[in-house]
Amino acid sequence: MNPTTVDVPGLPPANTTYSQVSILGDLVFVSGQLGFDPATGRLADGGIKAQTRQTIENVGRCLAAAGSSLDKVAKVTLYLADFDMIGAANEIYAQYFKHRPAKTGVGAGKLWGGALIEIEVVASR
Repeated sequence: MNPTTVDVPGLPPANTTYSQVSILGDLVFVSGQLGFDPATGRLADGGIKAQTRQTIENVGRCLAAAGSSLDKVAKVTLYLADFDMIGAANEIYAQYFKHRPAKTGVGAGKLWGGALIEIEVVASR
């Protein structure tokens, strides 16, 4: 079985080295998403909480395009430009992931475009 890919309208397009979303059977893999506001094409203003909210909304758009949703997420990886921001990110995260999927948090040091957070997920369909 080969994976299929999905491009998500309104989000920054993936470059030629990856896909925004890959589907293999009933599993959906969402590449790391940033807090870009589709309306402005810029990172959400307001710091880590605003970027976390926008990032999760973008992940939700990716999942919807693949026939899934945030409530079907089994695994989340959070990459933070500064791991000291994990508490503020978790405040927003907890509003979206009440079912408490498996999660890993990583202090990445620096993220693309000056983003404060990047999130990737694995979900079912």
